[in-house]
Amino acid sequence: MSNVADNFKGVLFDKDGTLFDFRGTWDVWAAGFFPKLCGGDEDLLRELVHALRFDLEKQEFQSNSIAIAGSNHEISQVIARVLKRKDVDQVEHELAESAAVAPLAPAVDLAPFLQGLKDSGYKLGVMTNDAEAVAEAHLGAAGVRDLFDFVCGFDSGFGAKPDPEPLLAFCRHVQVDPFHTVMLGDSTHDLQAARAAGMAAVGVLTGVARAAELAPHADAVLADIGELPTWLIEKSGRQ
Repeated sequence: MSNVADNFKGVLFDKDGTLFDFRGTWDVWAAGFFPKLCGGDEDLLRELVHALRFDLEKQEFQSNSIAIAGSNHEISQVIARVLKRKDVDQVEHELAESAAVAPLAPAVDLAPFLQGLKDSGYKLGVMTNDAEAVAEAHLGAAGVRDLFDFVCGFDSGFGAKPDPEPLLAFCRHVQVDPFHTVMLGDSTHDLQAARAAGMAAVGVLTGVARAAELAPHADAVLADIGELPTWLIEKSGRQ
């Protein structure tokens, strides 16, 4: 356990697997997108899902898939190596277009949850290894974009997790010290970035990682982001 603050002022969220349930969103999306990407070529599809660690029978990503915490660019590099007929830029463009309209499964009822945090005075942000435009599209589709003070993707100019720099960019933007900021995420990338930035690190179980995997890197592991307000109250010592 790290020495966490008792008066948080900023809350930074990962997107996929945190604000949105990973399996309910990305397993469903991948099951439809990957076959289209391969143009009906079954052999190519099998090669692609093997490279991306996607189980066709169960229609779900395996826990060691690059899709769990990798950036769009990193995922596109893997896909391009398999497809060969498309370069990384082409794949990344198609990936972003498709991902922007993916069926979203919010981890909780986001609007009242986030409004409650705003009403309590917290500065809110999103830092995702997805593209910034995709993050903007998803938050807009969920009707919560205006509740965030800061939205950052891997392509926003600050790097990608587990680098702490995009997390620190949030702190600079909202003028909150990292020590008074909590980062929530579903992967070790999120938690490692939080620790490196000097923030509290809180894991959630709406991604693929299990509690035992997240716990060594976290100040707390919650079932989902809906448990955050109670955790914040407990840390503040208020009843």
